[in-house]
Amino acid sequence: MNAELARLGSATVYEASGRQGLVDAEFRQFPAGARACGPARIARCGQDDNLMVHAVMGSVQPGDVLVLTMPEPAPVALLGDLLATQAAFRDAAAVLVDAAIRDSEELPLPVWARWVRNRGATKDIRGELDVPVIVGGATINPGDLLVLDADGVTVVPIQRAEEVLEASLAREANEADKRAKLQDGELSYELDGLDRV
Repeated sequence: MNAELARLGSATVYEASGRQGLVDAEFRQFPAGARACGPARIARCGQDDNLMVHAVMGSVQPGDVLVLTMPEPAPVALLGDLLATQAAFRDAAAVLVDAAIRDSEELPLPVWARWVRNRGATKDIRGELDVPVIVGGATINPGDLLVLDADGVTVVPIQRAEEVLEASLAREANEADKRAKLQDGELSYELDGLDRV
């Protein structure tokens, strides 16, 4: 399921889910063109601190998407090459950082981050692991599926995963049919009934 949702992409999944789960924030993607999907493994850090990023590494499971947040997003690097190396060794699918990263040219797995900064974090504040967080206006619960690609990030609640996958596959099939008609010269203005609007 995760591989199929990653292939379908964040925009298709968002539309097919009833336009739910939009992470409404701009993230930089490393490397360009990466796609990922997996269950959220969450580290809610103290402000400008990454102690909990170190702590969460012991519970990372293969295929997880690490979600690293703070009370307020800020351009402080919560993740660099050494932490990313630990996540990659544990076969994490990707990392979503609602803050900054550094060592951006040396990351061994796909990462989405708000900023790139060399400003390091402290390691003094106890935060929380695997608790619900809000990123870009979207609630992410532990285990929810995250679909990440060049278009952005979509959250799929785990209890809706099968339903959203089926709807996304149906949307893909409908768009393939529509694309063929558009390539034959038909107009979306008419196909979609927009002329009546």
